[in-house]
Amino acid sequence: MEFDRLGPEEDEEDEDDVATQYMIEQSLLESNKRREVHRESAAPDGRTSVQQGSDSTDTIFTAIRQAIRANRTDLVKLLLQHGSRVNQEGCHGRRPLHEASRLGQAELVNLLLGAGGRPDPRSNYGLTPLALAAQGGHLEVVETLLQRGADVMSQAHDEASVLYEACSSGDPAVVRLLLECGADANMETHTGHLPIHRAAHQGHLQALKLLLPVTSMEDVKDSGMSPLHSAAEGGHTHCIKALLDAGYDPNYMLHPWVRRSFDDERKSALFFTITNNDVPSAKLLLEAGAMVNQDPVKCLQVALRLGNYELINLLLRFGANVNYYCKVNTTHFPSALQYALKDEVILRMLCSYGYDVERCFDCCYGNRPHIPEDYEGWTNSVIKDTMFCEVVTVRWLKHLSGHVVRILLDYVDHVTLCSKLKAAVMEQQQWPDICRLQENARCLQHLCRLQIRRSLGRLRLRSPVFMSFLPLPQRLKDFVLYREDDREDDRRGGAPG
Repeated sequence: MEFDRLGPEEDEEDEDDVATQYMIEQSLLESNKRREVHRESAAPDGRTSVQQGSDSTDTIFTAIRQAIRANRTDLVKLLLQHGSRVNQEGCHGRRPLHEASRLGQAELVNLLLGAGGRPDPRSNYGLTPLALAAQGGHLEVVETLLQRGADVMSQAHDEASVLYEACSSGDPAVVRLLLECGADANMETHTGHLPIHRAAHQGHLQALKLLLPVTSMEDVKDSGMSPLHSAAEGGHTHCIKALLDAGYDPNYMLHPWVRRSFDDERKSALFFTITNNDVPSAKLLLEAGAMVNQDPVKCLQVALRLGNYELINLLLRFGANVNYYCKVNTTHFPSALQYALKDEVILRMLCSYGYDVERCFDCCYGNRPHIPEDYEGWTNSVIKDTMFCEVVTVRWLKHLSGHVVRILLDYVDHVTLCSKLKAAVMEQQQWPDICRLQENARCLQHLCRLQIRRSLGRLRLRSPVFMSFLPLPQRLKDFVLYREDDREDDRRGGAPG
């Protein structure tokens, strides 16, 4: 004869049921023992001289909590019949109703309320059963608690409202019910966050759409942050689009007191998308008019660190300043080049968008030795205004000097190599080609391209709108933008301009 076998999940459920049953038995034994002590110690006037011990109280509460977690209505009834108090406090000040509401057990919630449970008990953190039910998105429990008089306007000790907690799960039915029952969408937490911030950060689009018409723009401004920042931080492109369509400003900057919580003191929603390497969200914000150069640490600098060609190209097309200077480790040449020394694609991309290449060959020493006669081991150039020749000739970058210089020469007229840079480049395989360019006059075609770029200016060169209306043949536009060679575009997956 074959016997039925329980699967692993059924075995676990059976073990949990046994453990729960054991806990209930112990609780009932404690309850009976307490009754006996009560009878034996009763005084003639009917008062007792023995108090209930905390250990037995904890045992009873643990038992009813275990029964609730197991969703055993019959056991909860049994415990309540044998003296378990429906409003008894447990760990962190939570009552049985807290546990049943958190788990969304509507039948047990009704049972506990019917047994005298208060609808609005608060835990040590100020959370009510309604807040926990809303947090879990348990619609039926929320309805029951509201019908029994639970306060829809209650706030926890951190001032988080029931509606704010509901935005954690983002259940649109729960959010709609709370709003219909009078929940205020403009109640902020102690950090200034509103329910709309929570919904945007969690990516709950339907809940967000319910909150948009009832959230005050003035209250959002008072919070010091936009829901766009929250949606961008969470990486939710669909929420960003909904907020932009609703009229939220893509250039609203974080208030200084909010910025201080970030080491980089970021300001814009765009910066959050760049740090997340989120190209679709960044594109959406840029197309909506987000300014790209507003943050203390430039968005382009972050994208260069990430090495994302598509993101770099996107920022450059929307006007990222390719000639920014980093506040830390200041160089004589624009800082972006530091991230492109080992990557030809990025290097050419920067140069095509107007990188100030001439600054790389600007050296105050020229043909003279780079170590002054009065040098004592420390100069200002160590910490400030470091020149290109000093950077590219260090031991771990020297092997790249020839390749980098050869590429840079494509974007300038005749330049002079200082003694230090020349000594390093002479050891590289690109030296013969560099000599050819330096010893001969540049071709007229190249000089014309440089002159046109100089006349247009860097801002116009990196403006796709301006270049599209420029009355020049497309072939000439491509030549001016260094796009005549498809090699670069194929490798980076996009074209400048």
